[in-house]
Formats: sequence, structure tokens, C-alpha cells
Amino acid sequence: MKHYDYILVGGGLFNGVIAREARKQGKTCLVVEKREALGGNIMCRDVEGIMVHEYGAHIFHTSNEEVWEYVTSLVEFNHYINSPVANYHGETYNLPFNMNTFSKMWGIAFPSEAKKIIESQRQAVEGEPENLEEQAISLVGTDIYQKLIKGYTEKQWGRDCRDLPASIIKRIPVRYIYDNNYFNDPHQGIPKKGYNELISKLYEGCDVMLSTDFLEKREELSRLGDQVIYTGTIDSYYGYRFGKLSYRSLKFEHQVLEEENHQGVAVMNYTDRETPYTRKIEHKHFAFGTQKNTVVTEEYPVEWDDGMEPYYPVNDEKNNQLFQKYRDLADQEEKVLFGGRLGEYKYYDMDKVIESALCFAKDRLNL
Repeated sequence: MKHYDYILVGGGLFNGVIAREARKQGKTCLVVEKREALGGNIMCRDVEGIMVHEYGAHIFHTSNEEVWEYVTSLVEFNHYINSPVANYHGETYNLPFNMNTFSKMWGIAFPSEAKKIIESQRQAVEGEPENLEEQAISLVGTDIYQKLIKGYTEKQWGRDCRDLPASIIKRIPVRYIYDNNYFNDPHQGIPKKGYNELISKLYEGCDVMLSTDFLEKREELSRLGDQVIYTGTIDSYYGYRFGKLSYRSLKFEHQVLEEENHQGVAVMNYTDRETPYTRKIEHKHFAFGTQKNTVVTEEYPVEWDDGMEPYYPVNDEKNNQLFQKYRDLADQEEKVLFGGRLGEYKYYDMDKVIESALCFAKDRLNL
């Protein structure tokens, strides 16, 4: 059988960058992907001419000029600006927290008024915050916490805010200006033809095995390459020797609606506790679509279990200590290198994945 320079386990963004950098140097790559398509969580699906983000909303944003130049050299991006809306029992508020939010909530107009209200409400917490609830109130006050943070966070983590550590919310963006742009990064947008085009460009020239679980054929597949880049869960690679790392997962329910415009915004967060989903995504707005119908996705956070997709690592003290045990094993490997969100047990935005992969290719692989 053909022999390769690299066996890339996982067909997401991290290994896509590795693949491109390797191919530029004339190296050969075999991609082994468990799913039926490449792309990882940024994979899109065409539904009635609308590019649906199959695994949740992915909005590219970065302050890194090298990363922006890297992706825009491959595909053309649109000028989409993320300006989500929070829905609390039918009341809508602009995000991130800014003067539009405060004006709607308190009927005020000026930054000095908002600062005075928030400062007054922050006094409800005395001393060092002992949990997430106290931390949030100490940052933005009680009104914003109760309406726009508490319910959403409890759904996201499946726990009461008083049972979550304060460290989860280290800071909360608060802007005393009328600006609904969620990100501060100067570069923002979505590939005009969807993320699949970006993935195709990254993996161009690679051989690909889809619907294949690398761990089930580990010895056979490992023999096909000089080096293995593994981006799956690090604990599963070692057979959960020390126990399983914890994750939060997501469930998505997609619907085609016979409406031209369902919610008027791409991302609407549902911040009350009673609505079972955290977000509703209307995908056509990512691309300023004018199709007759629309596609919406409800996003439900769930506790991760075997067979489910692990989305968010639970980076508490217990899990970080467990990860370090696996990291110590990984550091002893010669042929196998670990990278990406699951291999490093670390949440990454897309631009940070690319940045990490470029550094990995240069420093670890000499590409």
C-alpha cells in the first residue's frame, strides 16, 4: 500500500492547515476522518440554496493579520458582522452589552446613567465572588445578570450558577457606546461559498478515508505513515486509562420554514431558563440571503456521553489534572503528535486553531 509522510487523524481545521503546509513542501498526507465528510464542526450543508452551519454558528473573526491573510488567500469572505440579539421571555436586547442594551432595559440614553446603575447594582456582592452568580453580578449588576446571563449560562452548563465556579466568567464585555458588533477584531466575515470551499482548498492533494475510526484500525493505519497527527480526544487514544475527560455537548434541530425571514437576525440567544434551547440560528442571514424559504436551527446544550460529539472541554481543576496525566503520556510519543481542540483539551476559536496549527507546522514539523 502507499506510504505517506503524514497520517492526519481528523479532518477539521487544524489538520487542514497541517495538510496545506505539508503539501506545499511536497509531502504526502492521508486524512482519516470518522464522519462522512471533511470539515469537522465547520462543515456546511446546502439546503435549498442556503449554506447551513451543520454544527452550530461559525463566524470567523481575528486580529491576527497573518491568519486573515492566510484564509483570504484561499477563499473570498463576505462582510458579515455578528450582531446577535438576546430574547428574554419575548423581550429583545442587543448583544454584547452596550448602550442599546441599557437603553432598552432602563429607559436611559447616556453612558453616565448606565454606569451609575451598574455600579449601584454591583454592590450586592461583598468581598471576593465565590461562584459564577456572584462573579457576574460583581461585573454587570443584578438586572443584566438575571435577564441576560443566568438562564443562558445554566442551560449551557446544566447547573445552577451558584454551583459553577467564578472562574468561568473572568470578564464580561460592557460597552458604553451604541455598537452592536459582537467582536472587537478588525477582520470578520464568512466564506462566500461556505466553509466547505475553505476545507477543500486546505486538503487539496490529500488522500482521504471517510467514515473510518482510526482507533479501530490503529496499527494498520499507523504503519502507512512516518508521522501521525492526532486531533481526536486524547483520553480515547489511550483507552481512557486514567478515566474520561468531561465535555459539554450540543444537539441541533434543523427546520426548513416557508418564510422569507423568520427572526430578522442570524443569531438569537434565548436567555430565559424555560426555553430549552440556548440559541436559534437563521442561516440565510450569514450570507444576506434572499431565498423564498429559510432554515433555522435550535441549539440544545446537553451533557456529553459516549457516542456524542464533544464540543466544550470542562476545564475545571479535576479535568485539567486528568488531562495533564494524558499529556505526560503524549509527550513520550515519538511517532504520534497531538493537536487541536480535542487533542489539547482546549477550546479554540477558529482563528486560534489556524494560528496554533501554523505554529505547530513550523515548530514541530519543520514545515
